[in-house]
Amino acid sequence: MRSGVFLDSPPARITVPRVSRREWRVGVSAAAALFLAACASVRTRPEQGPLDVAQVYLGSWAEGDLAALRRVVVEPPANLEEQHQRFRDDLRIISSRFELGRVEREAESARVTFRAIHVLRGLGEWEVDGTLHFVRREERWWVRWSPAVLHPEAREGDRFSRTRTRPQRADILDGHGQPLTREGEVITIGVEPRRIQSRAAVASALQAQLGVDPARLEKVLSTPGLSPEHFVPIIDVRPERYQQVRPALAPVPGIFFRRKSGVRLSPAEGFAAHTLGRVGEVTAELLEQLGPTYQRGDVVGLSGLELAYEVQLAGLPSGEVRLTRPSGELRVLGRFEGLPATALYTTLLPEVQSAAEAALEGVVQPAALVAVDSSTGAILAVASRPLDQPLNRALTGRYPPGSTFKVVTAEALLAGGMGVNAPVTCPPAATAGGKQFRNFEGEAFGETRLRTVFAHSCNTAFVLLSDALGADALGAAARRFGFDVEYRVGLPSPGASFPLPRDKAELAAAAIGQGRVLATPLHMASVAAAAESGRWRAPFLVADVIDAPSASLAAGTRGPLQALMRAVVTEGSGRAGASVTGLAGKTGTAEFGSGTPLPTHAWFIGFRNGIGFAVLVEGGGVGGRVAAPIAAKFAAAL
Repeated sequence: MRSGVFLDSPPARITVPRVSRREWRVGVSAAAALFLAACASVRTRPEQGPLDVAQVYLGSWAEGDLAALRRVVVEPPANLEEQHQRFRDDLRIISSRFELGRVEREAESARVTFRAIHVLRGLGEWEVDGTLHFVRREERWWVRWSPAVLHPEAREGDRFSRTRTRPQRADILDGHGQPLTREGEVITIGVEPRRIQSRAAVASALQAQLGVDPARLEKVLSTPGLSPEHFVPIIDVRPERYQQVRPALAPVPGIFFRRKSGVRLSPAEGFAAHTLGRVGEVTAELLEQLGPTYQRGDVVGLSGLELAYEVQLAGLPSGEVRLTRPSGELRVLGRFEGLPATALYTTLLPEVQSAAEAALEGVVQPAALVAVDSSTGAILAVASRPLDQPLNRALTGRYPPGSTFKVVTAEALLAGGMGVNAPVTCPPAATAGGKQFRNFEGEAFGETRLRTVFAHSCNTAFVLLSDALGADALGAAARRFGFDVEYRVGLPSPGASFPLPRDKAELAAAAIGQGRVLATPLHMASVAAAAESGRWRAPFLVADVIDAPSASLAAGTRGPLQALMRAVVTEGSGRAGASVTGLAGKTGTAEFGSGTPLPTHAWFIGFRNGIGFAVLVEGGGVGGRVAAPIAAKFAAAL
């Protein structure tokens, strides 16, 4: 140690936990808050040393209180605040935090080292090791300021700047490893408010031709600060769709069109739209969620897989922090290496997806169709309608499964020793736990066989059988089919739940897929797949999902269960699919809501040639009449 110089011991060090570029979050951490509180307290202490003044200076810098900096600087330059502000603006710094280091002090001068962690919008964290120099005058310690406070290499007249380059967005791939997305051209259909003569006419035309909700148009036109002279985009359509609607839209005053290239497109309009998702300019809400490596104007995933795997598909930007001398000399002060974008491998098969899309063509009610590979659980197709609603009904909608759950109940009965031709009774009505249950449209088959009551979906037979079966046996069968099992799909999907029945009435309702039983269409597709393969496998959409849960059906139940499901198509409620060779399934008409009679969802779950699938038409009515024809159309195309 040099004579006349001493090191404060121990050195003061106020640290804030390091945050990676991926884990960064906006806001001052708890440690930083303590740091700022300490700064506030030292301002009131009568005799401040260099470390105390350093805390005040860096604390004010972190808070953005530039006016406070001048109060601790000796002979501050006239543009002190301006230089700090320009440093922040030129580099787009959104926050700064500091770690104090070592203090070296002589009689009338001192140095305090520090580390600055600046968060640069669109790039992330940039760390700079700096030094504050001090001079003692009139029994006070003052910061001796120069541009080197901002960065050790900075001199008077230097300017800071930055560069930024984003990687090319990676592809979403199908189950064959081929891209499901490509760059193409769309037509943006929008309005110019000052040219609109009738809002009602514009709203009517956009709704009739493109399904745009009039309320959405009204909300857009009522946006505060909207310029009446500017083009306001409403919806993007492909060129072929544009050619179809242009004759009806072009004559309406106020509607205009603009071409937009370089847009990420799926193979066809509406193709797996909810699942693949869409990209567009980052919203304010997403900008906050995605963190500092993003900035306004970035094109990001806004929904579906594009959003869920945004960082993987987009990579991380690279860039440089630069300093330019008045002479023109350029120095690179820091580099952001970035990360390349990586393709996302999915299990979707275009041929199966196209069959699903075609099967739902013309369905005007909310609907879903989802298909899985019976031997692996891989999701092959996901279709949800309507396209202009964000809800992916196939994956996230939870509904009472109705009589499709009789697949589970039948497996429990078969596991308990019943045979396909075991004698059962199907009366017009049956009572369990004081609650009366009836068959659809008053059907009754009297003394018959299990095969018949399953094929024709006799509720009363299953209500009577549930009493002898018991809640434990039915619950065990439900778990064999994945109910109450958590699994990862690759997108949000809540699976299925089978709450343990609390009494005989709930047990009877559960046995026919009512009461508190709920499932997604995806999960019911996995139920159908399990009936074909003999083993339930958790469905998955992203190829790198590992350790997915699975469970075997009860020994000896696979063959009889398949025979029951085939009978549904050949002789029962699913005869709409009788012409499709090898198709087996189960219809469902699931009550929900309130009213007399209760509204019903239309279901069909089935399998054919190694593919299990489910069809749901929300509020569609009778499964055999509404869902079964859709299922037959899909299965025939496989």
